[in-house]
Amino acid sequence: MIALTEIQAAASRIAPYVLRTPTVASPGLSALLGVPVTAKLEVLQRTGSFKVRGATNTLLQLGDADRGAGVVAVSGGNHGIAVAVMAGELGVKATIVMPRSAPEHARQAAADAGATVRITDDMPGAFALSAALRADGLVAVHPFDDPAVLAGQGTAGLELADDAGELTDVLVSIGGGGLIAGIAAALHARRPGVRVWGVETEGAQAMSAALAAGGPVDVELSSVVTTLSAPRVSQLTYDHVAELVTDVVVVSDAEAVRGTLDIADHAKVWTEPAAGCLLPAARRVLDRVGPQARLGLVLCGGNATTASLGVGR
Repeated sequence: MIALTEIQAAASRIAPYVLRTPTVASPGLSALLGVPVTAKLEVLQRTGSFKVRGATNTLLQLGDADRGAGVVAVSGGNHGIAVAVMAGELGVKATIVMPRSAPEHARQAAADAGATVRITDDMPGAFALSAALRADGLVAVHPFDDPAVLAGQGTAGLELADDAGELTDVLVSIGGGGLIAGIAAALHARRPGVRVWGVETEGAQAMSAALAAGGPVDVELSSVVTTLSAPRVSQLTYDHVAELVTDVVVVSDAEAVRGTLDIADHAKVWTEPAAGCLLPAARRVLDRVGPQARLGLVLCGGNATTASLGVGR
């Protein structure tokens, strides 16, 4: 399990490179949900998502030989952008492997940062190509199966613990589970009474399937929310969720997209459906815990275009 000291060390290490994003009360979301809501605005983070935290923490700890070899990262979008941008800033050659379903703007952003972008037919194929490239000598920067990545993502939870007012429940989206694992570890240490809830979309339910099976299993991916579409969680992230997370809520793609638009309307913040899914999940959490709750929503990223949601010009 990730220790608080590891998250604190990561926070110090990455501080010159990432933003301490705002943690703010949202009057609009509070009115919409009927309870006090605090939002952690990772949409304002460098590269547009929390992923830069874990990527930076990992890249900064590479030895000279690994830096010289170059890195490879598999991504549905945000992790690839983060690794590409930070590798370029730190002088490390990066190859980003993305499935064809990854948003075009994410592929372009990684390429614009100087990375080599490789496209595969699907996410399992992306992991297979990454394995082949690792065999050829590249060093993996895994999106979630790495303690350094979890510690980096956990710095968002450390900031939330320090900056938020009273909270009873915090909701965090799950793809491979790196963000929720890191945040849950930070909150468990700093605010042990706070419940942490995971959120997935139908067709991207790797953590729900793992919890039902008692460990990581492969899942079929069909969700349009590609940034949450991990084909399998890791033992590392599963162990954190199984021990530290109250439950995982699953919502539909349509609910996630509607949540994105509702957050834009009521909070005046543009998010991805990967964050929009938190809003319908919050209503279900409130049905379970009651109206005295005080919610924290980690708005994990904003790398979606209006056109991708069918609302562009």
